[in-house]
Amino acid sequence: MCTLTLAWQVFPDAPVVVAANRDEALGRPSEPPTKLEDDPAVVAPRDAEAGGTWVGYNEHGLFVGITNRWIDADPVADRSRGLLVRETLRHESAEDAARFVERELDERSYDGFNLVVADANAAVLFEWDGRLRVSQFDPGVHVVVNVGADDSFSIPSFRPEVGEQQAENARLLREAMHPEPGESSETWRDRAASALGDHEFGVCIHGDGFGTRSSSLITIGEGGASYRFADGPPCETDYVRVESHI
Repeated sequence: MCTLTLAWQVFPDAPVVVAANRDEALGRPSEPPTKLEDDPAVVAPRDAEAGGTWVGYNEHGLFVGITNRWIDADPVADRSRGLLVRETLRHESAEDAARFVERELDERSYDGFNLVVADANAAVLFEWDGRLRVSQFDPGVHVVVNVGADDSFSIPSFRPEVGEQQAENARLLREAMHPEPGESSETWRDRAASALGDHEFGVCIHGDGFGTRSSSLITIGEGGASYRFADGPPCETDYVRVESHI
């Protein structure tokens, strides 16, 4: 996934609202969201190649999502980043999940990533490039992309122009997704869905063998969680409700 937009503690009825696009090689097989695990129940899509996932939530109201991180030299990776997401989703809270991620990175290495864990009480960003940086999100809207989050970006020397453009896209998207007066979580989510498919923001990608493969809208609130999934680029694919049964 290459663009993750999070509204955290913005809406009283839904402390976690996420709108995210996944960019990936077009030939890499994947499966749409379903109940992936039972204890705890986890709802997420599945990477059919490595068995992990890139975004999801569990029955305790924990959200986990990841983007690749563009860096000049990736560390030697022991395993798939998607497996880290899947294992992080097995925890009961963002605090427990954060401790697990820190322990995991003491023992194993992954390719560069930005990982977000969030629930009603905490939202944490992990930035990994062989070294780990951890930061807490304040209440508000946050945008995470391959080169960083919000106004903190690290542009790799091997693709400076694309990196700078992605940072600018993230700034524009974050500004556009500032909540409007009296806006509900549902209205914000729908507005975010439109932005993810609007090429003006540059986050719906169409390339040669690579592009935006899917888009996810996840809302976690007082009444439980809801998931809407577009199994294709959101500029041309409708979002469909995921029947989670949790």
